[in-house]
Amino acid sequence: MKKVLINILWVLFLTILLLGVPKLSGIIASLFNYQNFDPHGSYAWISVHHILQALIFILIMAGINMFKPLDFGFGWGNKEVGKKYVLSFTLIFGLGSLASHILAILTGSFQPFSYPLTAANILGQMGFQLFLSGPSEELIFRAFAITMLGLVIKSRLFKGKVSGANLIAALIFGLAHVSFSLAPFEVSYIPFQVLLSIILGIFYGDCYEKSGSMYYPMMMHSISNVIMVGLTVIASFLLKGGNL
Repeated sequence: MKKVLINILWVLFLTILLLGVPKLSGIIASLFNYQNFDPHGSYAWISVHHILQALIFILIMAGINMFKPLDFGFGWGNKEVGKKYVLSFTLIFGLGSLASHILAILTGSFQPFSYPLTAANILGQMGFQLFLSGPSEELIFRAFAITMLGLVIKSRLFKGKVSGANLIAALIFGLAHVSFSLAPFEVSYIPFQVLLSIILGIFYGDCYEKSGSMYYPMMMHSISNVIMVGLTVIASFLLKGGNL
């Protein structure tokens, strides 16, 4: 019973840390003014936010390794496994995303690009998705989260196919896509986005565990975001009649 309680407290502590640091990074990122070069807020704030949260967790990892060396997956691990995951994921996700965009357009449920279709907004957003979204979030929610959860969560679920640490990390990753504020208290989220984040998180985590490297899930994550945003930009551009 004592061991179970300790495990629960450990998971709660990590959950608060994993959700709290990004929130703190957002507060710090909001201290700067980006209007001169990003008037629509399409990429600057979120880029600074992701850089800050990654730096904070790198410092935390470095501090942990001073007392207890852990393998967070900074090496390239099993390259064959990693490459196979990235290639298979890119093909399947790309085809699925294309089909879902076509279906959304045909059914009238397509959501266009959130910002004006200017070159700066498109390049800034795509640059963020390619170079920062995957590296920052996989460092946190896979390399750090799964490693630290794995210290106490040893079980495997779904007939041994998914580790308990991976599943919990994916659930926390889903919660990270829920927006909330305390004053006033508000909670907002898009159910599909949260569910998709959890599902993709499990795949990213499985790749991380089996390849032994954070770099392959980073690639998968960035590729998925680039595909989704890229298809949204293209569809938005075409539906507007090809005028930027």
